[in-house]
Amino acid sequence: MAGWNTHKGRAVSLPQDNIDTDQLIPARFMSVPRVQGYGPYLMHDMRRDDAGDLKADFPLNTHDGASVLMVGRNFGSGSSREAAVYALVDAGIRAVIAPSFGDIFASNAVNNGLLPAQIDEVTYETLAQALGRSFLDIKIDLGTRSLQLGSVGANFLIDDSWALKLINGWDDIDLTRNHRVAIAAFKNIRHQTTAWAWPNGAD
Repeated sequence: MAGWNTHKGRAVSLPQDNIDTDQLIPARFMSVPRVQGYGPYLMHDMRRDDAGDLKADFPLNTHDGASVLMVGRNFGSGSSREAAVYALVDAGIRAVIAPSFGDIFASNAVNNGLLPAQIDEVTYETLAQALGRSFLDIKIDLGTRSLQLGSVGANFLIDDSWALKLINGWDDIDLTRNHRVAIAAFKNIRHQTTAWAWPNGAD
């Protein structure tokens, strides 16, 4: 997974609360091999009518090429399926901006290079008004936890360890390895102070 510090793209608004992981990718598509990509199935049933045709007024259909989504509260709630994140990433989405996220979704997002940028309610209303139904340029800076949407600037929240993982392209194992010196020092101290607990020949 490639790390990133800044992202420049275009943002689109989907002003709806409680979009869950089953809406992000319906379960019937999760048998598709990962190598084929899940992008075509992103929000499949939301984007299409009963005949299977794309809805002309759905934001992701009218603004093809968006790399940032601004959405309502509690985005990614529901089941823990990581395929919901795969669908977003495979569709070219690099960041989702929302007042709140499902906890497991947010963790899965970071592990796949997708930024869950949390903003407060006032900021959400300001950005939503600026974006409306248009398609605006956006710049996101992980280092400063800031974004610029058109002419409007704002800050967002993200856990420090999550930001570190995104910037460096790390997963949980890489994050642990970053503390290898401290881990080795702790192991050495424990080996000296509790030698009785270590098997013979253990290093």
